[in-house]
Amino acid sequence: MKPGGGRGGEDGCKDQAHPPATGHRGRDRDDAPSHSSPPPLSHEIPSSEKKPEEEQQKEEEEEEQQPLASLPQDALVEILSRVPYKSLCRFKCVSKPWLTLCSATDICRRLPQTLSGFFHFDIDELKFRNLSGRGSPMVDPSLPFLRERYTHITVEQCSSSLLLCQCWRPSSEGDKRDYVVCNPATEKWTVLPPIVSPDCQPFNLIQNNVFLGFDTAAPSRFMVFVPLSSYHVESAEVAIYSSETGRWTFAQSKWCAKTILVGNSECVFLNGTMHLTTIRSSVVTVDAEGKVWRKIRIPDVAPNNYLSIQNPKASIGQSQGRLHVWRTDYFHGCQLYVWVLEDYDSGKWTRKNIVNVLELFRRHCHKDVRSYTMFAIHPERNLIFLTDGEEMTISYDMDNQNVDVICTSKEFLGGLPYTPCFA
Repeated sequence: MKPGGGRGGEDGCKDQAHPPATGHRGRDRDDAPSHSSPPPLSHEIPSSEKKPEEEQQKEEEEEEQQPLASLPQDALVEILSRVPYKSLCRFKCVSKPWLTLCSATDICRRLPQTLSGFFHFDIDELKFRNLSGRGSPMVDPSLPFLRERYTHITVEQCSSSLLLCQCWRPSSEGDKRDYVVCNPATEKWTVLPPIVSPDCQPFNLIQNNVFLGFDTAAPSRFMVFVPLSSYHVESAEVAIYSSETGRWTFAQSKWCAKTILVGNSECVFLNGTMHLTTIRSSVVTVDAEGKVWRKIRIPDVAPNNYLSIQNPKASIGQSQGRLHVWRTDYFHGCQLYVWVLEDYDSGKWTRKNIVNVLELFRRHCHKDVRSYTMFAIHPERNLIFLTDGEEMTISYDMDNQNVDVICTSKEFLGGLPYTPCFA
């Protein structure tokens, strides 16, 4: 895209019409009155008004550098706020005026927010993989804006656009650990305050037992949900942090007895509600205020419970504003089942698809079928992401059955889906 206003062309000049000759028929031509023609008009610019060629070329280049100068500012914002984020990044490379325009807060806040790639780990190093599998990372996975304060950082969870990190900072009493919620797109971050019980006793957060909730549909706030025991019993206490108030509140869990959560890798925040999975193949939910509690049974892949027990846990994700769950039956040809939740009150699920995973990988199949996993679903499309756990990662479109290879090496074998958010 090469921006630039249209150059104004030279105004065309019309020849002046000669007055009609007057005379009388039969009269000698020489007797006709003489009418002298005006001198031809010259299109040349007087030498005093001519511009040096270098100056004229410079003006033309500056005119081309202006980002659509002929359009009103409001129209520019409206147009650029509708283009994909990747395209906007390319526009920034056109010129300095384009860089300034495309970095405007009003535009970034209104950008379409869609899946851009995945955070993943490689020998204790956080990396980012673009969805296309090509190009430099869309965000800096080293999180340099946190490195000025913290010496060591680990990412525990990615909730749509925000990261939950454990961060260690040096102090006179040794390294201190903070839990930090950050936005890699805006480089803004919040340190979670310590949880202090009503009797003023501090509570130590347990790894994988801290659940971050963020929804791009409501980007002005996030929540953090922390069970105050690893194994839940009836009426166990939980702590809920709200970014709006900046403090923790406490509530009594209303899930049934012995509700044991899988961990923060299986966490979805959707429509103001936290969704978590349990080791007994259920989804439990709680709203941001800790008032509405539900427990929903996940469908089985077979009529009897034996296969459900032997197969790996179910995983959850959100797509097109609805909760999805998937699990794989490794005992009958590595069949992947995908369901969508239709009704929370009745716990009704609709089976969306059955996929033969081995057919997707074809000649790249290997004997250890249990290493095949689906690790994400696209938030806006019927597109799922799978890996063989060894060297290949693919995407599969459930609508048109297209398979695209994302990676054919051990560099990327699944990760945490990330959607940039600038609000």
